[in-house]
Amino acid sequence: MANKNFNAFEMAQTQFDKVAEILNLDTPTRELLRNPLREYNFSIPVRMDDGKVKVFRGFRIQHNDARGPGKGGIRFHPQETVDTVRALSMWMTWKCAVVDIPLGGSKGGVICDPHNLSMREQEGICRGFIRQISKDVGPLRDVPAPDVMTNAQHMLWMLDEYETIHGAKYPGLITGKPVGMGGSLGRTEATGYGVIFTLREALKELNIRPEQTTASVQGFGNVAQYAIELYNQLGGKVICISCWDQEDQTSYSFRKKDGIKMRELLAITDRFGGVNKEKAKELGYDVLPGDAWIEQDVDILLPCALENQVTEETAKKIKPSVKVIAEGANGPTTPEADKIIQEKNIFLIPDFLANAGGVTCSYFEQVQSNMNYFWEKDEVLGKLDVKMTSAFLAVSELARKNKLYMRDAAYVISINRVAQACRERGWV
Repeated sequence: MANKNFNAFEMAQTQFDKVAEILNLDTPTRELLRNPLREYNFSIPVRMDDGKVKVFRGFRIQHNDARGPGKGGIRFHPQETVDTVRALSMWMTWKCAVVDIPLGGSKGGVICDPHNLSMREQEGICRGFIRQISKDVGPLRDVPAPDVMTNAQHMLWMLDEYETIHGAKYPGLITGKPVGMGGSLGRTEATGYGVIFTLREALKELNIRPEQTTASVQGFGNVAQYAIELYNQLGGKVICISCWDQEDQTSYSFRKKDGIKMRELLAITDRFGGVNKEKAKELGYDVLPGDAWIEQDVDILLPCALENQVTEETAKKIKPSVKVIAEGANGPTTPEADKIIQEKNIFLIPDFLANAGGVTCSYFEQVQSNMNYFWEKDEVLGKLDVKMTSAFLAVSELARKNKLYMRDAAYVISINRVAQACRERGWV
């Protein structure tokens, strides 16, 4: 989002157009699916701690709900744009379809920086967001969730405001809630674990033992932390991570060639995933430029931060040792970079497949909330493993059978499912 020349929605449409040609979609279907069905743009006035009122801009984009209620996170970010939210809503449609859960794609965002806001001010934004959109979301219409710089507390404030407005309990309105307040066990781990479930299957396909691999990770937030945790359990070794430094307003990479230690890094990490670079140096980490994560001599790259990170320029820096890229972030790789990745013969697990663990577990949470019966953690993670593995195998089989790039194969499955739902409903 920091790159003003990058338009995530244009990238999402370019990816769609490519596969629309492969599927030979008719013109009305293309026009319907390459743009959102509905968009909501609104202002959120909040009285700040100093007594002054500040107005924040918010968005909720509903891309497509032919397969079920919309589903998608709400992110807080100072450089949020409506086009980024449009792209993310489209990617959510494909994500829900590729893992075959009965939900559509939505996304929300507020232009703000939680780093500079008190908890009371953040609560004001959350409640104000719901007041603006309360008639247009709901358990059977559009179900929000946490995303970048939002968490379970934000979701609970939003749920409370929605229930206050509507005068009843609607635990299925929102997912990512605290456990004990309608949240699902396993939800915190779900996205990161899902990335590694698909990576595990890719390594099997490539006849590579996880314990013989090394990885470099971009990001050190929720997704990256749990991806690293499960990857370590499989025997893999992460030698480099990168994260954003709020104080310097730039990113750094932290490298330890004999493997990073999660516990010591977490002890010097803030709640937004930022690592204290001075303390990291004391612990023996090399502190490198932010994009150094992609230049490491490793087997696996895990981009788990924001969109537009693996570009034509940075993809050229990928070492010949890299065999797999698993996209934990949404839209981290540009179409130009995809060409380079294909030329380098790197096995790519596309974002809306690799990181679909989060929305899959959100679906599980929604189901549990609606029936008011909750599963044990092992059951949740077991169901997640089954869903992610079967989705990966379907995409991989299609890619091999039709000699398609993995991203294109995933899109073919997703877009075909959504297009079929639109046709069966009589929309096109």
